[in-house]
Amino acid sequence: MLSRRNFLTAAVGVAAATGLAACAKEDDGSSGSGSGGSKALVLGFSQVGSESGWRSANTDSVKAAAKEAGYTLKFSDAQQKQENQISAIRSYITQGVDVIAFSPVVVTGWDAVLKEAKAKKIPVVLTDRSVETSDESLYVTLVGSDFTEEGRRAGKILEKVIAKAGLKGQVKIAQLEGTTGAAPAIERAKGFKEVMDADHKDDWKIVVSQTGDFTRAGGKQVMAAFLQSNPDVNVLFAHNDDMAIGAIQSIEAAGKKPGKDILIVSIDGVKDGFVAMSEGKINAIVECNPLLGPQLMEVVQKVKDGKPVERWIKTKEGDFMQDQAAAALPTRKY
Repeated sequence: MLSRRNFLTAAVGVAAATGLAACAKEDDGSSGSGSGGSKALVLGFSQVGSESGWRSANTDSVKAAAKEAGYTLKFSDAQQKQENQISAIRSYITQGVDVIAFSPVVVTGWDAVLKEAKAKKIPVVLTDRSVETSDESLYVTLVGSDFTEEGRRAGKILEKVIAKAGLKGQVKIAQLEGTTGAAPAIERAKGFKEVMDADHKDDWKIVVSQTGDFTRAGGKQVMAAFLQSNPDVNVLFAHNDDMAIGAIQSIEAAGKKPGKDILIVSIDGVKDGFVAMSEGKINAIVECNPLLGPQLMEVVQKVKDGKPVERWIKTKEGDFMQDQAAAALPTRKY
């Protein structure tokens, strides 16, 4: 998996050729030609899906930024299936796009298709999520967040939430994990556990943990099961806002008060999450910025021009407590 510590540099050439994605939804959304009548840069972008408000905002950002840059964007929605994403990438290779970018569904299983892109000299840029590969030269850079650090920040902000709520005794945590095998699910859990192991071995315990697949429906269903098997949980750590919002419905259906009987910390910072926080139902949110489009287009142009880029380009993010929600809500554009 990508090491997110070193900022290496890489430059890649351009060119080449791709097959049609049968299952993924592909959209030849385009933006006009480049300046001076030159041919527009062609970017093939494969998105994970549309499982959450965060993902929808990310897609909108990429499409708007490509249009603003004057690039021709070939867009595909993988519907959260790796096989669809691989088919889309092969389609872009056959079509001979200038650059391929994608947000991988899971971390493993990409070497074969990435080698095909490299053989055709088509540079690949990862967005949002990392991959685990035997050869890191198969992609140029990652534009995205530090998910492990987000997990650590969630642990640290939970300390503040617990202190503010005056919660005493054993902290019994239910964890709603993201999609199994996805980088944010793996790394957010890892970062959160680091804080637990370092500072809370005796007083915090994850009593139940299961994937909610980053969806509201998944969060609602899994939280209902959690409350049946572990009715004494007093903290929920959700890997994204949508699962937390779904979980809130099950908490209320069980006759408990979210944000009081069960303290809730989540990650993302989408508008609906801030609404829930302003209503006192979520106690704190760790931001993960989905608006990667402008950064991605800058990187794509550098890659197309053969200019060096950093190995990992991070997004800027913040943390929010419940009492900041009302003031911050108007700034949520997604």
